[in-house]
Amino acid sequence: MSDPQNDSKTAFISTPKAFNKPRHWCLLVVISSLFVTGLELLSAPAAFLLGPMLAAIILVVSDHPLTLHTLPFRLAQTVVGVMIASHLPLSTFADIAEQWQVYLFGTAMTILASGIVGVALTKSALLPGTTAIWGTSPGAAGVMTIMSESYGADMRLVAVMQYTRVAFCALAAMLTAGLLVEPEALPSSSTHWFVSNWHNFLVTLILVILALLVATKVRISGGFLLLPMFISFVLQSFNLIVIELPQSLLMLAFATMGWGIGFRFTPAVVRHALHVLPFILLSIFFLLLMNVLVAWVLVLWIDIDFLSAFLGTSPGGADSVAIIAANIPVDTGFVMTMQVSRFLLVMIVGPLLAKWLSTKLIR
Repeated sequence: MSDPQNDSKTAFISTPKAFNKPRHWCLLVVISSLFVTGLELLSAPAAFLLGPMLAAIILVVSDHPLTLHTLPFRLAQTVVGVMIASHLPLSTFADIAEQWQVYLFGTAMTILASGIVGVALTKSALLPGTTAIWGTSPGAAGVMTIMSESYGADMRLVAVMQYTRVAFCALAAMLTAGLLVEPEALPSSSTHWFVSNWHNFLVTLILVILALLVATKVRISGGFLLLPMFISFVLQSFNLIVIELPQSLLMLAFATMGWGIGFRFTPAVVRHALHVLPFILLSIFFLLLMNVLVAWVLVLWIDIDFLSAFLGTSPGGADSVAIIAANIPVDTGFVMTMQVSRFLLVMIVGPLLAKWLSTKLIR
């Protein structure tokens, strides 16, 4: 998961004025619009996330420096967190308690696959120090990137590995959904483009702002996604609010998140990682292959369709997966519950496992 909780230094989002030239932003908007239009014509899900992300990567890598202030990125995460809550069924926690073996299995297999890849790359000496261990760890990308430097890893390479995985997993999820979902089954993006209930919308906006303030004060990893999601879910469960998020606001939040991910691929970082990029891509391919195998196991184990199982066990960012799941006919409750439960467990086990492997391999 991309981690907006960290400050500009840790999350690789900053605000140097020399970088944010108006013509670059105009070019970004134009290219993003072209990508979104193309993806929409192809009936691709989450076009408003993936189009801006691809446009941002292309511009930044081609030496058109752009940066994004932390506030809009955090606000976008908060909106997505509230959106996730609106798709979670009231039985979410009961489902986790009833099928805890399923959620534990999905999480354990993700951690196991990441550990195998990390150890194999470290033993091969293709990456310096313990870079591979931290680069393949499936926790919050920002957290793993910053912690890695204290354990003999190259923080720049870790950042490339983490955010490349997030980007490729989002693309893989989009392509898989595009292959398995008929275009006519996709919901119309214009259905809820405008506000249908202004009272609910204003209450939701107040909730977003308050959740953003709470997440700013409560410094936990992934807080700008998890805290709004939890607060909204509780309020919705007690029928205290009805979440109203028009499509136009969601599209803006999706685009902001896409840009935030894409801006991390700076030319300097990409050049630094170029010589090991094939091995990074190979490790991501292995994780996606494991994703497919685990999804098939879940299909045979419980009453779930393959696409829901695939998205639920995706090793990419929970936020990007949530956006894709919300735009296609899948079991969104299962997908988001699996992603959130995996994220929470990985945030506890992931750093501890990475530390332990780093210490063992250094010795």
